[in-house]
Amino acid sequence: MKTDDLISLLSNHVTRVDRVAVARRFIKAMLLGALGSLILMTVVFGVRHDLGSVARTSIFWAKLAYPFAIAVGAMLAVMRLGRPGARAGYTWALVALPFVAVWVAGALVLDGVAPEGRWPLVLGQTWRTCPFNILLLSVPTFPAVFWAVKALAPTHLRLAGAAAGLLASSTATVVYCLHCPEMSPAFWSVWYAIGMLMPAGIGAWLGPKLLRW
Repeated sequence: MKTDDLISLLSNHVTRVDRVAVARRFIKAMLLGALGSLILMTVVFGVRHDLGSVARTSIFWAKLAYPFAIAVGAMLAVMRLGRPGARAGYTWALVALPFVAVWVAGALVLDGVAPEGRWPLVLGQTWRTCPFNILLLSVPTFPAVFWAVKALAPTHLRLAGAAAGLLASSTATVVYCLHCPEMSPAFWSVWYAIGMLMPAGIGAWLGPKLLRW
């Protein structure tokens, strides 16, 4: 077969690449995962009874913005780590920034109260259960995110698994905010952070098994 004939034969069998297939897969995964967490939260914990009134306060939206910003950073990290040989690069800074901002806000809140009033702000009413509640609500989002990441081709599997786990847990934390009564950055900076980092650690552990290709 001549070279020109071979080129012509190959060019006639070119399949058009769907450039938005991965984006659609991630959108589907995030919507299904978040919906699963929302249903689970409603059944197990319930929506806080004063949500309508508290939603009019800026502190409530700041609480929502905290895990949402982490989810955005984790999504960018996952997309970068999904490329063969790529590193997360600056996206880790985007992930860390919301944590640092809330830690600073929590420190400022604690600095403004008497020493005897600081521990109640840090512990709140739900410190014993909060991280495990977030972990539970991550159950629907975790497999959904890993299913989406499987469409990519990560080579740093532990890092990709950690970013995927953090994306799952931060998404679940956004949903958890609709139930959680805690309204102090001093609380979020500790217990929300622990709750989000536990699935990230699980993701780092399972990444080499679940994301191998």
